[in-house]
Amino acid sequence: MTQAHPNLIWYEDLTRGDVALVGGKNASLGEMTRALGPDSIRIPPGFATSAGAYRHYLAANGLNDMIRDRLASLAAGRATLHQTGAALREAIAGGTWPAHIEAEIRAAYRELGLRTGRADPSVAVRSSATAEDLPDASFAGQQETFLNIVGETALLEACRRCYASLFTDRAITYRSLKGFDSAKVALSVGVQLMVRADSGGAGVMFSIDTESGFDKIVLITAAWGLGENVVQGAVDPDEYQVYKPFLDRGDVLPIVAKSLGAKDVKMIYATGAKGPTRNVPTSKAERAMFVLSDAEIVELARQARVIEAHYGMPMDMEWARDGESRLLYIVQARPETVQARVDVQTLKSYRILETGPALFEGLSVGAAVAAGEVCLLDSARDIDRFVEGAILVTSTTDPDWVPIMKKASAIITDHGGRTSHAAIVSRELGLPAIVGTGIATQVLHDHQEVTVSCAGGDHGVVYQGLARFAVDEVRLDDIPPTRTRIMLNLANPAAAARWWRLPVDGVGLARMEFVITNGVRVHPLALTRYAELKDDAVRAEIDLLTKGYARREDYFVETLAMGLSRIAATWYPKPVIVRMSDFKTNEYAGLLGGRQFEPQEENPMIGWRGASRYYAEGYKDGFALECRAIRRLREEMGFDNVIVMIPFCRSPEEADRVLEVMAQSGLRRGEKGLQVYVMCEIPSNVILAEAFAERFDGFSIGSNDLTQLTLGVDRDSGTLAGLFRERDPAVIWMIETVIARAHAAGAKVGLCGQAPSNDPDFARLLVQAGIDSISVTPDAFLAVKRIVAAVEEADAACPQGRG
Repeated sequence: MTQAHPNLIWYEDLTRGDVALVGGKNASLGEMTRALGPDSIRIPPGFATSAGAYRHYLAANGLNDMIRDRLASLAAGRATLHQTGAALREAIAGGTWPAHIEAEIRAAYRELGLRTGRADPSVAVRSSATAEDLPDASFAGQQETFLNIVGETALLEACRRCYASLFTDRAITYRSLKGFDSAKVALSVGVQLMVRADSGGAGVMFSIDTESGFDKIVLITAAWGLGENVVQGAVDPDEYQVYKPFLDRGDVLPIVAKSLGAKDVKMIYATGAKGPTRNVPTSKAERAMFVLSDAEIVELARQARVIEAHYGMPMDMEWARDGESRLLYIVQARPETVQARVDVQTLKSYRILETGPALFEGLSVGAAVAAGEVCLLDSARDIDRFVEGAILVTSTTDPDWVPIMKKASAIITDHGGRTSHAAIVSRELGLPAIVGTGIATQVLHDHQEVTVSCAGGDHGVVYQGLARFAVDEVRLDDIPPTRTRIMLNLANPAAAARWWRLPVDGVGLARMEFVITNGVRVHPLALTRYAELKDDAVRAEIDLLTKGYARREDYFVETLAMGLSRIAATWYPKPVIVRMSDFKTNEYAGLLGGRQFEPQEENPMIGWRGASRYYAEGYKDGFALECRAIRRLREEMGFDNVIVMIPFCRSPEEADRVLEVMAQSGLRRGEKGLQVYVMCEIPSNVILAEAFAERFDGFSIGSNDLTQLTLGVDRDSGTLAGLFRERDPAVIWMIETVIARAHAAGAKVGLCGQAPSNDPDFARLLVQAGIDSISVTPDAFLAVKRIVAAVEEADAACPQGRG
């Protein structure tokens, strides 16, 4: 700044180095206005009062000694937090403006009107403290924001109230928690032209996955109206996830997740005695549709990437869409403060061992598990009722709840999304939280024992009773390298990103069935043959699920493709082997509308399953939807690292028929880099290995089914459990034989199963037989990696020991 001690500065004259002058929020807005305008980052114009203006205000009203004395009394225990905060806020809000500062604010407001062509422009008035939006402390929502402020007198009053909000109870508590001296912190006020989001939409955006720290995802939340409802968690917003590395590609659409929120209310402008803003119910149409179009989602994600690149760190941003111009604006940007502090060399994971019944679900925050007694509170004023270490249950939280939240072991709310206040503060405090449950305050009661589990991915579960769980820690700087590729078996897309830091060689088995069961939920033939459905209740439920889609089949394709894309994205460009659906007929029948289309079989395990369904008239159109989803995943979304795998293929002739119907759906082996593998789980796959190798690029040994069918032992039989041995000589012969024959034919061979983690000798046999890859569950990865490394090291030292 050229002026030594300015009272007011326009955004375009600020840089990110001006935190001491105008606080973190305003310094960031100035930096983006100045530096990122040429990169099409739209920042609403405005100005900021300085920290010096705040200090002038305090001095002119004789408040400095009073503030120090009140804070000293609080520290000494002579006054309560509530008494201290109330007295300080009243004194500051009751002050008068020094004449020269008042004149500068009035003049700047008139100038803003001239610049924007609006008399008495509507502005947002935001607090920006000199100790906020720092890389290790977000201070999310600790001071006040006032929206739709019109007129000079209203602006001066809002600025006074911003000054007073530096001493809300929650702000005093939070600064104490973070080690800041409240008497030394100053406040700047940002005055920014309002974006007409009241008739558009707004939300929050992170340039990183907030729960896992996966750095290749942009997370966006959105709701109708002004964004304050999203920030405070008063609404359940839409949620979108975008894969950053593909944002430069014009030939793909890298949206990997879309979730429709309830969006029951929206904040709009108000007039008269109702104040500057008010909440009104949304329409049925608004609740049923996404706030953002795909093009807008991608545009916001690109802006997030530009801002992140400029700052050189993951960012937390607020955005707004003008309802009149439909232009997108960034209205705030601050460093992300939670994942930035994570020890990237340590991976902690939680495993549920034994639970009571599941009570309900919500959006998970964090990945931890906590068990304890419920404390149900309606208001932050009930802080005296809260028992330290209890699980806080409430409708929603705002910054007034921070003193309670820091005493909790976990948090559950009825409302809010992953970018709400409850979520942000829970992450900072390291607490598991489940938000947006809708029913927590109706289902739970005081002193009830429950378990809060965020260990399963996006959806957290609240269980009845105190569950048994385990905590595992893995040091990522202590994992030995191996020649044999160690890959993962995954089913739940929402949990995939939790493991992104593991140095795996890809995914050896991605189970399509999980996405169909938990994401799609509908039998594919109930969509392709909808007119044949006989159950009106099933029709109604399908209508609800597929509402908004031009064709019902598109719902299946999009939901399946997006679910699988989250697994493919986590390890791109490493291979991700997706097994086509391998339900048994009784499992297919459990899908919505499925009973009408599935036969009853005496032994579904060796019945109409896997490849035999794909070309059959009784399922062919269902398999075509699966193929469409894979094609969308690879060609329209860009995840060409996906390899298709065919399960339970009994003969080479059957393989030919499957490959033919795949080609009819646009999936032709060898075209556009498509590889097709086959599960090796039937003795015929080994006996005719050369013939299968002519038709497939690789084999994946399913040791459970191969053992079952080689030995004639039902793997689910408790009576025969002692006979089910994957290290039986007959099974070992099968494995060694298929590896040798496949390699001779130029095909790869892997194994997916837990046996190598439980049996080091079995792992030794696989490595010595020349297996290309072993695929295991994430919790077994480290054990298998170390076993294989030890085997390889021993074989290298003593090559004559190879069998």
